[in-house]
Amino acid sequence: MTDEIGTLGPAGTYSHRAALSLGDDLRFYDGVPEIADAVERGDVNSGVVPVENSIEGSVNATLDVLVEYDLYIVGEVVVDVEHALLAHDDGFNVVASHPQALAQCRGYLRDSYPDAELRSVSSTAAGVEEAREDPAVAAIAHPSLADDTVRVIDDSVQDADGNSTRFVVLAREPADGGDKTSIVVYPGGDRPGLLYDILGVFKERGVNLTRIESRPSKRELGDYVFHIDFEGNRTSGADSHDEGGTDEILDALDEHVDWVEFLGSYDRVG
Repeated sequence: MTDEIGTLGPAGTYSHRAALSLGDDLRFYDGVPEIADAVERGDVNSGVVPVENSIEGSVNATLDVLVEYDLYIVGEVVVDVEHALLAHDDGFNVVASHPQALAQCRGYLRDSYPDAELRSVSSTAAGVEEAREDPAVAAIAHPSLADDTVRVIDDSVQDADGNSTRFVVLAREPADGGDKTSIVVYPGGDRPGLLYDILGVFKERGVNLTRIESRPSKRELGDYVFHIDFEGNRTSGADSHDEGGTDEILDALDEHVDWVEFLGSYDRVG
């Protein structure tokens, strides 16, 4: 069985930097669904994908694959994000980068380069590759990607300090446990007090939610799934069906919704 780790390429992406905290036997892919597909098929042992940024919020492609693929979260990695503007010189009229990076620098680009065309590409490193090949293109990426062809035109161009991205590690089997658990809840319809009932399951058991977010179920307009992260794990305590145990929480949620999917209990790694 392969020990390779799948991550977004080419080399130099923030996903690459996150994956290096797990090992250096890496395989690069062009997108999050491609990584999830490779993990599910067994082409790689695990995959590292971005799930949440402190400025722009969640990465929808990752939230979607967590529902669509039979995979588990087995760890998380948090990477500090430092964006720079890289180009041959000041003579560019296009800025290329990953959509999340462009969004994280939206204010800077609006104020400093209002006439530049913003071009979305598969990764920050892919934007640098375009900039190397075309002097009319600049890139938003980590400053370490500067070289003899593209130099740092401006650094720290993100719109807020403390910019960081949370990545999750996907695998075919769940981890033994950890400090955080992720689940997906599908209510199966709408009714008064639905969210109150879901949140009440955690409140009644003194369990702290660290994140909750809705995403379209893709079934019809106004139909949603909820992604929920909370403190605790499926193997904590002598019996996870004890009051406040994760399985007991999942059973209680199941009384209020159509289905609940356990995504994994895990720790921060790297």
